[in-house]
Amino acid sequence: MIIPEHERSAETLDSERIFMHPDMVRANEWVLCSYSPPHRDLCIFVPCSVHKPYHDSPSHRHYDRVIYSIVPPERVHMVVFGTCGVTPRELDTEYPFMNYRFMMGKCNIASVKREFVKTETQRLARYLEKTAGSYSRRIAYCMGDFREAMKHAARLTGIGVQIVPYDETLKRHMMPGRRFPYGSLSEGVYLRELADAICDELGLERRPIPDDMRAEEDSDWYRL
Repeated sequence: MIIPEHERSAETLDSERIFMHPDMVRANEWVLCSYSPPHRDLCIFVPCSVHKPYHDSPSHRHYDRVIYSIVPPERVHMVVFGTCGVTPRELDTEYPFMNYRFMMGKCNIASVKREFVKTETQRLARYLEKTAGSYSRRIAYCMGDFREAMKHAARLTGIGVQIVPYDETLKRHMMPGRRFPYGSLSEGVYLRELADAICDELGLERRPIPDDMRAEEDSDWYRL
């Protein structure tokens, strides 16, 4: 247990300031200072989800089907990032990662978004530096502010992170006027690029994703 029940803050976990909630700050500090990461060939960073625990969400089940069809679990470490900060996915049933519902991806307050990107960049940079010797390769599967923070963190640390979907793909599939103009990360076109990136990073022959995943949308939080 990262934070014992009697030490938890009474502050709500459902405000736009969730990323600076006292318990979220404390939990992230534990991850960044005390957590011992496994040694793996590949680390894959994936975004958090409104459904908890993350590993049981529709979006993460999509990601897992692609990832584990290519690489066995003992070679890859899944790390969740975004609203939660930086959360190794095996900790996703821990408080407070299991208990908040606010989604930064739906926040339209410019000042909050700027502060989030700044804070998340710092957390990601610290995690990349902490785990520099833990992973041989790194992939981040992300959009929006999460993607911006990861790009900043990679530049700050000089640690290589392959970020997908690729910028060109996002631009080609942009749908102006929609609430989420780039759609969902569970769409087949993006999942194919995740699969290709995994194969490329591990020196494997590229392979198709399952037919029934080629046009799926994420029913977890994405809405037009």
